[in-house]
Formats: sequence, C-alpha cells, structure tokens
Amino acid sequence: MADPTRIWTAALIVIGDEILSGRTQDRNIAQVATWLGVQGIRLREVRVVADDEAAIVEAVNILRARNDYLFTTGGIGPTHDDITVDAIAKALGVGVEVHEGARALLTDYYATRGGLTDARLRMARVPAGADLIENRMSGAPGIRHGNIFIMAGVPSITAGMLDSLTGTLEGGLPLLSETIGCWVGESEIADLLASMERSHEGCQIGSYPFFREGRTGANFVIRATDPVVLNACTADLTAALERGGWAVTAGGI
Repeated sequence: MADPTRIWTAALIVIGDEILSGRTQDRNIAQVATWLGVQGIRLREVRVVADDEAAIVEAVNILRARNDYLFTTGGIGPTHDDITVDAIAKALGVGVEVHEGARALLTDYYATRGGLTDARLRMARVPAGADLIENRMSGAPGIRHGNIFIMAGVPSITAGMLDSLTGTLEGGLPLLSETIGCWVGESEIADLLASMERSHEGCQIGSYPFFREGRTGANFVIRATDPVVLNACTADLTAALERGGWAVTAGGI
C-alpha cells in the first residue's frame, strides 16, 4: 500500500537560447508547476539551459537522479538547433532512433501539409527505448523515457501534452493552500510566522511582502496536504494577527 505521507518530487529543465536571451518569455514553469501540484507532485527545482549539449547532459543527469520525475521543455522541433533528443540520449547512454509510431503520426499529419520531409522526420527521433506522449495540437509527439518527460517549448502544445499525462503518474496527496493578507511589515511578525508553522505540523507558511499605496503589507500562503490541518493553521494565524492589531483580508490583498 502506498505511503500517503510520501512526497513525490519533480524538476524542470527549460531549454532554449531564446529564453536566456530574453527574446521569449517562458510560460511553461508556471503551468508545469500547477499541473504537477494537482497530480500530487512537488516541483522542487527549475533550470534554464542553452541549446548546448554539454549543459543539457549535465542538467539531465543531476536532476533525474535526485527527483522522482524530470520534465524538459524546448528543443524538439525540426531544425538543426533542436538538440534536446540527442543530448538526453547521450545523458542516458543510449542511441537515437526513429520511433515508428511517431513516424506514422507525422506521416498522417503532414499528408495534406506538404508531406513528411527529412526536417519533419527529425521530430520522430527519440532516445532508444522511449515511449510517446500524445500531442493533440500538432503532429509531433512528446517523448517519455523512464522518469524523463520531453515536451515541446510552445506553451499551448506543452499544455496538451500535460493533459494527456493527467492521472498517469504516481504521486502523493495534492498540496492545498489558503491565502490571507494584512498591512504589516514582514519583519514585525517573523517570529509569529515561525512559531505558527512549528505548532502546526504538516503546514508551510510562505510570506510575500509588498509595498502598495504608500505602505507595507504582506500576503501569507499556508500550504498543507490535509484540509483539516490547513484550515486550523489558517484560522490560528488569522486570530493571532488580529490579536496583534492587524486586520486580516481573506484571500490576500
């Protein structure tokens, strides 16, 4: 029987020179993190790396070893600088092969779009032994090899690939959250937040200060997997802040 207290973790590698140069703003981190949370998996770390084989190999081998799952986005298109598949194959110590299932999907997709060219066939290449991740948005599928999930960089296509993976990965209990806010300096209540977290086992309290309307405030996000524990911590923190003279806004400011 699965351990309900087991915390499942994932890492994400965002691959692409265009992200590092600032030409493209990444939107995949947020959607991957949100999706993983619903699956009961915590996104523990993210790396952004260039289209550089050595950098990809290093990141893959470090992050796949210390997390249950590793996701990558970017670099699986038809052009010469799409080197993600080759780099991950090198990290795994396997060859690269054309997946016949991917070839068939691409042949069908491009039948009325000019046919399957050599460039387009590059999108059927996978690390040897890989399976496919369904892509309902365009012809090219994502790739799964063990605990590694290789996905497109285009956010709408990534979203479709995540949708096809929904419910297929083993995870723990989803992480729930509540947010409250008040006009208070973070440093004024640092000790209160620490003691509140210590006294509510299973809860994490994140503090997010801001300066608005000429004054300082903060929103507090309480997270837990157990709704009873979450509600108790939220109620106790709210009461403690109000006893200190700070009016609390449910849902945050």
